[in-house]
Amino acid sequence: MGHRLADASTPARLAAPQEGIGRDELALATRNHGLPLEALRYDITPPGLHYVLTHYDIPYVPDGTPWPLTLDGRVRRPLRLDLTDLRSFPQVTTRVTLECAGNGRALLTPRPVSQPWLVEAVGTADWTGVPLRLLLAEAGVRPDAVDVVFTGADHGVERGVEQDYRRALTVEVATGSDPEVLVAYAMNGAPLPPQHGRPLRLIVPGWYGMAHVKWLCGITVVDEPFTGFQQAVAYRLRRDPGDVGEPVTRIAPRALIVPPGFPDFMSRARVVRPGPVALEGRAWSGRAPVTRVEVSADAGRTWQDAEAAPHDGQRWAWRRWRYTWTATPGEHVLSARATDAEGQSQPLDQPWNRGGFANNLVQRVPVLCLDDSEGGIGENGTRAGGPEPDLGR
Repeated sequence: MGHRLADASTPARLAAPQEGIGRDELALATRNHGLPLEALRYDITPPGLHYVLTHYDIPYVPDGTPWPLTLDGRVRRPLRLDLTDLRSFPQVTTRVTLECAGNGRALLTPRPVSQPWLVEAVGTADWTGVPLRLLLAEAGVRPDAVDVVFTGADHGVERGVEQDYRRALTVEVATGSDPEVLVAYAMNGAPLPPQHGRPLRLIVPGWYGMAHVKWLCGITVVDEPFTGFQQAVAYRLRRDPGDVGEPVTRIAPRALIVPPGFPDFMSRARVVRPGPVALEGRAWSGRAPVTRVEVSADAGRTWQDAEAAPHDGQRWAWRRWRYTWTATPGEHVLSARATDAEGQSQPLDQPWNRGGFANNLVQRVPVLCLDDSEGGIGENGTRAGGPEPDLGR
């Protein structure tokens, strides 16, 4: 009996009712990590805290490894550029918030079985590189060009299809200046870390993370729409397996809260004391600038406007917001909701799709506010009158 790629590659599926996170999803979660939500306080996310989603293996690229980038296809002058060549072009730095298209997937019912994101698959960085439009202009895009295809060096199998990771943009987007797509070689002023695409990656401001091809090694201009796996099969919004679906593109508006108070170790449940509690967080949208952030302390029944930081000219980066909540003893559910300049806002009930993509459901943060009589911290690190510390750690 022969062996096929499909024997090592499982099909897409939905979790059965009451099915918990499986070992395959746990294995994905150990490779890919989200942003600790307390790190929302950083304007620019340190690389080790920025979310990571890697489809296949991280290519090993030691220092000094030659890395030619080819640009070919429907162009007049095919290019082969090394890192020195790329640095001879005008350099641009853009602050961009990246969010995984599957952010929030694990909160859906039924749950699509894949990387089990909650809401932490996000980060913001300063990306430095060459505007893609300049490279395409240098190569001379032919009039019949339709799509520009980007190939990464990561290689694997997905749903039985062996592939390099490839995505495409239309020529209009690839050659445009709003957003200005970058071929990036630096993150936060330093060379790209391995997990973030070293030595080259694509940055497409405003688009979900699947468009930001890492370990970029090839750009091909084609005269017909690209139908590769990651374009035509994956990253599409569909309710039924046979649907063609709509492509996932720009980031839907979202606001997240920096978890207030302090957490329980296992559950991450938040604990605060009565009185004024400073709430803060970030909000962003890849479709239009965020114009309003609202906060609820009663599970979305009522909403109050938060104070959003002034626009700082960083069109493609998240925006800070603040709100002072007066906590009273008892259990509460905090939420934040973003609205952008196009009037798009976050839903309280999430429309479902099979891939779990573009889920911008309003975040829910359960908080316990202690009674006024609850003691403080004792000298040994325990609450006054509380149990002895657990020394088993």
